[in-house]
Amino acid sequence: MVRDVTLGQFMPGNSIIHSLDARSKILLLIAYIVFIFIAKNYLSLLIITAASLLVIFSTKIKFKFYLKSMKVILFVVLFTGILNIFYGSGEVLWQLGFVKITEGGINNAIFVTIRIATLVLISSVLTFTTSPSDLTDGLERILKPLTVFHIKVHEIAMMMTIALRFIPVLLEETDKIMNAQKARGADMESGNVFQRIKALIPVLIPLFVSSFRRANDLATAMECRCYHGGSGRTRMKVLRFSILDLFALTFSLIIFVGVILCNIYIPATLR
Repeated sequence: MVRDVTLGQFMPGNSIIHSLDARSKILLLIAYIVFIFIAKNYLSLLIITAASLLVIFSTKIKFKFYLKSMKVILFVVLFTGILNIFYGSGEVLWQLGFVKITEGGINNAIFVTIRIATLVLISSVLTFTTSPSDLTDGLERILKPLTVFHIKVHEIAMMMTIALRFIPVLLEETDKIMNAQKARGADMESGNVFQRIKALIPVLIPLFVSSFRRANDLATAMECRCYHGGSGRTRMKVLRFSILDLFALTFSLIIFVGVILCNIYIPATLR
């Protein structure tokens, strides 16, 4: 299961989404997150979902990689959806004692499930189609106005990007350590919850040691290259907006207008 995690991976390609400026992709991701949560009826939710799927297929990355990113939180999505079935108002469809399922509860469950799934899938687009260096530069340029308040924007962007890109590395390391412990006879799949947690201790300790070693090696490598933050630092690749970014902005604006109109003229499903 660990090896199937795709969060934080970059997959090179020549799609339209790959060609977009990193700043555009970050800002559009934030916009889509807002769109997902302001949808109040099924038509607006359908528009957001259809737009998200269109963006996903435009990346030319196999859909199975997006499904792998969903695999990690599948339990959370299903558990949250089932839990929301029992919360809501409206017509009671089934009741057993104080436990009841209402029409509003079913609507809540559907909306929450689709929202979380769409959020994870559309967020994967950013990491799949944006290289670490472009992601760092894009975050830094977006957060640059904060330098007025003496906030070290470059360092923040660098830390966020390093943390994101270390996820697949640590997951791969975890898989190797678990396989090594199993080869030594460790049992990590049987017993109750407490026994399984105890069995993970031989995995967590080497993982922490390996993580600190990797962090130390990275710091040493950055020092050897005379890295000293964003002050006076030049970039090999300069970010520039293109006509594709304008097209993506226009497409997102159309989606936003569609969602707003649906919310205004169609009765809200959520109560």
